[in-house]
Formats: sequence, structure tokens, C-alpha cells
Amino acid sequence: MVPLSFAGHELMALPEGALYWPAREALLVADLHFEKGSWFAQRGQMLPPYDSIATLQAVAALAERTRARELWCLGDSFHDSEGCERLPGDARALLTDLTARLDWRWITGNHDSLLVDPCGGTILEEAEVDGLVLRHEAEPGDPRPELSGHFHPKLRLRVRGRQVARRCFVASATKLILPAFGALTGGLDAHHPEIVRAVGRKAQALVALEDRLLRFPLAA
Repeated sequence: MVPLSFAGHELMALPEGALYWPAREALLVADLHFEKGSWFAQRGQMLPPYDSIATLQAVAALAERTRARELWCLGDSFHDSEGCERLPGDARALLTDLTARLDWRWITGNHDSLLVDPCGGTILEEAEVDGLVLRHEAEPGDPRPELSGHFHPKLRLRVRGRQVARRCFVASATKLILPAFGALTGGLDAHHPEIVRAVGRKAQALVALEDRLLRFPLAA
């Protein structure tokens, strides 16, 4: 974990693409997309059916490592609003255990806007917590500092003649977009016009390593 100051709050950025908020003992993740594999399978495209349990195990490991008391999911936690009903038994058991042990909040997104039964936790459209707005998709016209997801940002670079991509945070003075945390989620280039429109041209792509935070101006 590496320190990340944002809008007067001291956060910690994790290489896995999550945020830890020490003052609240809160872990924040975005775009888990549980049961994406089964959604595609219903439509004839067979994918390995292990995305939900892999993602949940990763969330559980971070919650244990950070000793979090709160957990905030910033939207698109399920690939569709019926995804919870398709959870395999092992994934459902782990999720139910996590929501029972943590103060778990689901922010709804465009994929799971009609989420009803997420195996525990509290469902919200968005929230304002200690001066930070937590929502799924950044709102360019809102001057309040916010944490969001939705875009699955990745930084793509050419290194020694090879194209490499790393999940990244995208930050401006008032916007902080988290990368997708889910095991089956792709990514949108951090320089994409939709991301720049959401955060402004003075934003940076932030790549969290174990011991430092790499910053890349999007204008470059």
C-alpha cells in the first residue's frame, strides 16, 4: 500500500486496484462484475465459471490484510441485476460471510441498477461520506470531490519495444476513478476521451506498486 492524498483525505492505494481509507478503516473496490462468466454462458459464449469466487477471494484477502471494518463497492458489483441468483454455492457462502463480518455497502451501477438481493449488505445509489461522494460514474459537472469506478482505466505504455498495460487510478483535484477489480474485467485506455471528459485534462494516471506510486500526466 502506498499513500495517496485526495481532497484532504489520506488514502492508501493498493497494487490490486483497491483503496484503503485508514480514518474509516474502509476498503473500497469498483467493478467486481460477479457472474460475468455465467451471463456470457447464457448467451452461448463459454467462459471459465470461476470469476466470482476468484474475485471474492481477492476481496477477502485484502479485507483481512487491511483489517477493514467497512467495505464499499462502487457499482457494477454484479454483471447484471440477477447475478446474485446465479452465484455458485462456494461464492455465495463466502460473500454472505463477508457481508456479515463487514459493514458492507453496495453502490449500484449501470449493470446492476436493479440489484435487490446481494446476499447481505446495504444497497445505495450513491453516498456522501466525510465530504467525499461515492458513486459509480463520475459526474463532470459536480464540484464535490468524488470516488467512482465505471471506466475500468488501464495505462498502456510502450516499454522496450513492447506494449504493456497496467490497471491504474485516474485522479484530478476532485475526481478519483478506481480501476476495475473483477477477475474478468477488461480495461479502457486512461487517455480515452470519455475518461478525460469525466476528470478533465489536468488529471493523472496513477499506478500503485508495493512501495511507490507512479504518476503519468494524461496530457502526455
